[in-house]
Amino acid sequence: MAQAYFITGTDTEIGKTTIAAGLLHAARRAGLSTAAAKPVASGCVQTREGLRNEDALALLGECSLALRYEEVNPLAFEPAIAPHLAAREVGVQLDVATLLGPVQAILDRGADLTLVEGAGGWRVPLAGGASLSDLVMALRLPVILVVGVRLGCINQAVLTAEAIARDGLPLAGWVANVVDPQTSRLEDNLATLAERLPAPCLGRVPRLPRPSPAAVAEYLDLAPLGIAL
Repeated sequence: MAQAYFITGTDTEIGKTTIAAGLLHAARRAGLSTAAAKPVASGCVQTREGLRNEDALALLGECSLALRYEEVNPLAFEPAIAPHLAAREVGVQLDVATLLGPVQAILDRGADLTLVEGAGGWRVPLAGGASLSDLVMALRLPVILVVGVRLGCINQAVLTAEAIARDGLPLAGWVANVVDPQTSRLEDNLATLAERLPAPCLGRVPRLPRPSPAAVAEYLDLAPLGIAL
């Protein structure tokens, strides 16, 4: 049965793509079909094929379905700034209506596991006072939270989980991505996260010298999502 999730994080640059690619790889390794979407991305690089985003390319590389880059990442912006500001600079209306169709098209492909990765955290702004979370609400997707484990992560994780719940969406699971292995009282912090977050932990990923999707997949568990492996 096809399942789909939205991947959000406690902040920007905390490894959402690393974890999402690892989850997709784990599913592929188990013989499941995979698809992904990165609806909007800034910090893209101009290539012969057009603007390309490193994170979107990583997700595309773990899709078993034949997808074009533009399907995975329909809105790509060059400036490495907040997406709503990048869109404004080039005259693009960045709103839920613009993003909804392309993401729904990916979901309609019916992969066993589809992941839609956000940009930054839960309340990334869109045009007209909307947020990227409004897109998730429109799609009614359950959420997987990537917690960048470092000083202050408990507060960020709990606040994000509370916001997701207020928006009426289920938190399906969370992943501890240890971005700072020198975090004081690391084990105690992880135990507190497990106590305070109302969802199962899908894995604890250490700081890896080469965080390839295959390497990250070794630390992840899809079973709590009810995905048959």
